[in-house]
Order: sequence, then structure tokens, then C-alpha cells
Amino acid sequence: MRAIVCHELTGPAALRLEELAEPCPGPGQVRIRVRACGVNFADSLITRGHYQKQPPLPFTPGFEVSGEVLELGNGVEGIVRGDRVLAMTPCGGYAEQVVADGKRCLRIPAEMSWEHAAALPVVFGTSHIALCHRARLRAGETLVVHGASGGVGLTAVAIGKQLGATVIATAGSPEKLAVAAAHGADYLIDARREDVRQRIKELTAGRGADVVYDPVGGELFTASLRSIAFEGRILIIGFASGSVPPVPANHLLVKNVDLIGINWPAYAEFNPQVMTDSIQTLIDWYLDGVIKPHVSATYPLQSAVEALDQVVSRKSTGKVVITTD
Repeated sequence: MRAIVCHELTGPAALRLEELAEPCPGPGQVRIRVRACGVNFADSLITRGHYQKQPPLPFTPGFEVSGEVLELGNGVEGIVRGDRVLAMTPCGGYAEQVVADGKRCLRIPAEMSWEHAAALPVVFGTSHIALCHRARLRAGETLVVHGASGGVGLTAVAIGKQLGATVIATAGSPEKLAVAAAHGADYLIDARREDVRQRIKELTAGRGADVVYDPVGGELFTASLRSIAFEGRILIIGFASGSVPPVPANHLLVKNVDLIGINWPAYAEFNPQVMTDSIQTLIDWYLDGVIKPHVSATYPLQSAVEALDQVVSRKSTGKVVITTD
């Protein structure tokens, strides 16, 4: 089988397409014929050795796949050969086949395309757990989403609207803001041309945002902290800006602010039922027409480096997906 392999931690440019032996599932595992794999910013971090949990070299990146079950290891329940599934994997998705934990696989309906299934787990799963499980976003509250046209940002916009919030989207260009508006954002802020803190205050009549969803960090985190409402919650999703901001703890004290970290993959290890229930809810929402992944580009497996560059350089909107057909 073909796979994209990382032999050294020097970044995406070092990835190579290679022929590997087919993997064999162990107890509790399934072997999947990969049809599509989602591309994530974290894929670039893992190729540089900067991810929270690093696999040993050599390894194949890829945290989320969709495809058909080819083989079952001993003890797998609820899945049979031939099932269409999506799966969350610690790595290995950039390949024609992958072995996944059977408990991290969910059946997908015939109505869901391979591309949509592969685009669902990480970005929608992150936003769903962040907004529902961690921030407890309620109908009528105001949600600010930074990087609102990106992979996780668009899902936060969609889920925020589904939960009944008023959504303020920030992004770095009118074109990206238009994408956020098309997915339901109520108000738009051009983060490169406008004073984000001032605009949030204006749009909330001086009260500030109840919840901020921040995958960017840097100056936007500072603006968020200065425009958060009393008892507001700031969700730390990531640091796409490359800057991890220091936190002035006195600001948290004065406004009774919750600063909430979101490490979505950690649920697979520490509370897997939360992750499984979340993905199943998202599949149900997909069938109901409530959510729909925005796949802005697809690339063949051999063009994985180019696909990852689109995400890292923030040229893409929504989700980029690799296909193996």
C-alpha cells in the first residue's frame, strides 16, 4: 500500500510517498481501506516534533479518516467487514490503509460522502465539545469566533448558531468573512483592519462576549480578554498565529473569567465516551441537515504536502481533504 511517511522532524517538506506493507489489526482494532483523510494544522506540528503526543519515527500523519472496514481484530464489537466508517487515529491517516481502535470507529450513513466524513471528527468534534461540554454555551449568549473561516472556526460558527447564540466572526479578509457569513455568522469583524476589542464592545452594547472561541492566540487573545463579559468564558483552541500569549491573572479575577483549554485528542485517552457521544450527535445533526462540512479543496494522496501547505499558510477556508482513489 502507499503511504506518506515522516522520517525526520523537519516539517511537512520532508514527507515522502512510499510503499509499505499492509497493516495488521491487533485485538480490538480494525483495518480500514482509507477513502479520505482530513488535513489539520496539527499535522504540521507533528512533523516538527511540536505536537502534544509524538509517535516514534518513522510515522504517517493523519488523525481522521473515512473508509471501509477490511478486517477485524479479536474482540471488536458493533462493526463488521464492509461497514462504512469514520475513525479517529493517533496517526496513520495519510495512507491507503490504516489500523484504528474499534472503539474510535463509528458507522456513517450512505448519505454521507467520504470527504464529509473525513472532514467531520477533528474540527466539528473540537467545536462541539468546546462549546457544549466545556463552555456550556446557552441560547441567547454572544459567541465570538476568531479565525472564523478556517477549519475549526467555521464549525464553531455553525454549532454556535445551532445552539441559539449570536455569533460574531473575525477573520483576516473580506473574502474570508464572506465565508463565515454564508455559514450563519451574525456580525463580522475584519481583524486586520478593525479594532477587534472595540468592535466586540460596540456589537454587545458595551457588555462584552459571553464566550470566545480562539484558535489563533497572539493579539486576538489579548483583545478577547479585554472585551469579555462578566463571567465570560474563553476557549483556548490553538495558536495559529504562532504566538502563545501570557495570561494576566488579575484580569481573570476582576471579571470572574473562565479560561478553558481544549485538547480534543485527550478525550480518546481520558474520557472516550464524551468523544464518541459527541461524534454521534454530529452525525445525527448532519442527517438532519443542521451541519455540513465545508470542504474547500481535495488533493490526491501523492499531493499531501501541497494539501498541508494550504492549511498551514491559511490559504484555505473550511477543510482540506486528501483522497486515495
